[in-house]
Amino acid sequence: MERRTFLKRGVGAGLLLGELPRIAGWAEASEPKWRSFEVVTKLEVVDTDGPSRAWVPVPLMVDTDYFRRQGADSWKGNAASAKLYRDEKYDAGLVYAEWPASEKAPVIEVASRFSTRDRLVNASKPPAAKEDRAVLRKYLEPTRLIPTDGIVLDTSLTIVKGQTGDVAKARAIYEWIVDNTFRDPKVRGCGLGDIKTMLQTRYLGGKCADLNALYVGLARAAGLPARDVYGVRCADSAEFKSLGKSGDISKAQHCRA
Repeated sequence: MERRTFLKRGVGAGLLLGELPRIAGWAEASEPKWRSFEVVTKLEVVDTDGPSRAWVPVPLMVDTDYFRRQGADSWKGNAASAKLYRDEKYDAGLVYAEWPASEKAPVIEVASRFSTRDRLVNASKPPAAKEDRAVLRKYLEPTRLIPTDGIVLDTSLTIVKGQTGDVAKARAIYEWIVDNTFRDPKVRGCGLGDIKTMLQTRYLGGKCADLNALYVGLARAAGLPARDVYGVRCADSAEFKSLGKSGDISKAQHCRA
């Protein structure tokens, strides 16, 4: 599968690397069809030794032009206490549950209902609406695993040297990712996304969390607001089999920039 063809076909920014930063991630005028889903996550704790605690991620906490919640998340099980939490900075949601040491078979089942629709990204057209400046600033900030100084900054400046404009810089970083990174099937889970270590060791293999985090860090270092989004694939892809999953999605976790 040629990753570079994603971007050149015009739908690419919304497939491999998700939307380009919102400054270049606009929906087209057409109205794609909405599809509704219900995702049920069942978590069972085994070999308990003392109190048990668990968290179960839930879908986006806010509606967007491609995602809508269909009612509140619900859960059942034998937890002594369970509550929905929301990270105020990144709008990430999760159900947090606790069980006492006396409960030897902790279990919780969380159900979420939502609707999604396809979105076509065309970076050659101006945005219909400007993103809030506070949001753009937030997605320029460094994090523990995604720093924007040192070797990350040096690498980013080398990549975008001579490029003019945000879209040209974003494309140059994308092309660099395609040319220099690769998927390593031996990496556990989705990877750690520790981009400084990747660049220092010059080992640029990994899974989705590694490759997309690297794009995000290089973009932020170049002054381009970017973010990595973690989620679960819940439908088959009309474009590429590897990008979709339906039915049992317990192993369909994915990260994109």
